[in-house]
Amino acid sequence: MVCQKSIEENGFAVVPKVIEPGEIATILAEFPVKPQGGRAGERHLLSHQAVSVLAHDPRLLRIARGVLGKEACPFHATLFSKSYDTNWLVVWHQDTALPIRQRQEVAGWGPWSVKQGVTYAHAPAGALQRVLALRVHLDDSTESNGPLRVLAGTHRLGVLDDDSIHALATKLSSVECVVPRGGVLAMRPLLIHSSSKARTEVRRRVLHVEYAESLSIADGLELAVA
Repeated sequence: MVCQKSIEENGFAVVPKVIEPGEIATILAEFPVKPQGGRAGERHLLSHQAVSVLAHDPRLLRIARGVLGKEACPFHATLFSKSYDTNWLVVWHQDTALPIRQRQEVAGWGPWSVKQGVTYAHAPAGALQRVLALRVHLDDSTESNGPLRVLAGTHRLGVLDDDSIHALATKLSSVECVVPRGGVLAMRPLLIHSSSKARTEVRRRVLHVEYAESLSIADGLELAVA
């Protein structure tokens, strides 16, 4: 499968036409939050029915399970909404924090934090390699509305410090991930990525859903569903 090969080699894959455009309007109408002027998005959405239904859609599960295995399941969902009113620049980074059901002191995990009542820990590479994010595009992502940019292949380098990430960003050419409405960007959390500010009034709304091979992410640690 092309998607699996690209994710293995490059750390990401763009899969167009996963959700039909006509379904997007229904999805947005049922969303628990409507981030408009002043709000950049909302985290911890998987407990809402509309988000959970989409995260468990067979088309998304097929992508996630094709990479992570047949038991893969969603555990975390965040809605991003970028526009002139909610505009931001994201520097080059990796996604290394995972929501954890209950804090346990386990070697290689930490530092710990709490975000909106949910406990998070920065995870080691071994755990993050068991995770895949699917970014469902609720609007067209174009060159002018702040699309995600990635450094292909960097997901294989492990967890990096800020200086190493900066050095790679100055040396490697980036790829701009332009994705049509209803398409999905599948990516590994250790893939170095960033995004620029939007240069247009066209909104870019993305539902970022994270999947794991299992909720038991390490000995003594279980992922929180959030």
